[in-house]
Amino acid sequence: MKNKPSLPIHSLPALGWSSFYEEQLTADEAPLDRLRIATVHRSRMTAESVFGPVKLKLQPRTNTADFAVGDWVLADPDTHLLVRRLDRQSLLERQTMGARTPQLIAANLDTLFIVTSCNDDFNPARLERYLALANEADTRPVIVLTKADQVEDPGPFQEQAAALQRDLEVVTLNAKTQSAVTSLAPWCGEGQTVALVGSSGVGKSTLLNTLAAKPQEEAQLTGGIREGDAKGRHTTTSRSLHAIAAGGWVIDTPGMRTLHVSDVASGLDVLFAEITELAPQCRFRDCTHLHEPGCKVQEAVKAGTLDADRLERWRKLSEENRENTPTLTGARGNKRPEKTGKRR
Repeated sequence: MKNKPSLPIHSLPALGWSSFYEEQLTADEAPLDRLRIATVHRSRMTAESVFGPVKLKLQPRTNTADFAVGDWVLADPDTHLLVRRLDRQSLLERQTMGARTPQLIAANLDTLFIVTSCNDDFNPARLERYLALANEADTRPVIVLTKADQVEDPGPFQEQAAALQRDLEVVTLNAKTQSAVTSLAPWCGEGQTVALVGSSGVGKSTLLNTLAAKPQEEAQLTGGIREGDAKGRHTTTSRSLHAIAAGGWVIDTPGMRTLHVSDVASGLDVLFAEITELAPQCRFRDCTHLHEPGCKVQEAVKAGTLDADRLERWRKLSEENRENTPTLTGARGNKRPEKTGKRR
């Protein structure tokens, strides 16, 4: 077995370790290594340690689908045998068609960079889906508008994005330049973790290469967007954890062209706060905001203070969320939503 380096290259706090994880350890677990999952494959996983990358040895019948990039785990310091995963501070996941359980995207994030570009890829309805997932995951969303140098005026894109959620932060940049590092610096400092999500071809891999200051031989492959339909090719095929030059960590993810919502009721409440706050003022408690008398939401639409398209997108996402959220049979046959909470 290879010996560990004599000196650590990271500290645990620099890897993202905090008292939240420390408090989960029992007295007999103190000698175990604290490792952070860097890649997850069907039959193997790698992790980052204070000494650098390690290949984990898995227990028999370990299901790697139960682990997400960004997870903290404990392992034997000599063999790297996985002992257990620690509880998560945040978890980003999505429902995929035909799957019985959600797909884990990334864990223990501080910030989610929702990346889109200043062209036909810009789609407010799709961005709202990402925002709902981020809100439900209890992580901070930031809209990152790339390819700003390729349009005459990126201002309209920025205004539309900022209007999608109250107090939403939006950054416009050219992912190939060092100014992108400066623009995103508030979320990329030592010990902070961000994830990149968005469609293929919007510049996620380019942004990763810039943030991580990767040399050419280590850079992630990048692919452009087709001019005809603004759709990109998948250049990232799996999730992975990378060090950011500023001291933080970034999780790169494959492009997602379809994004279904499920079990994100709280996330939708935050996303559509202007509707959520009006609803209790409606005459009927079960108001659908369609045609009922005394509906304060419809009154806001008629008064021009609430956009009708926005209300329609709220209705569509709310209905999809109800249809996709699994239910369990409770006491005496009562149905209740299966809710595991934000922190897992």
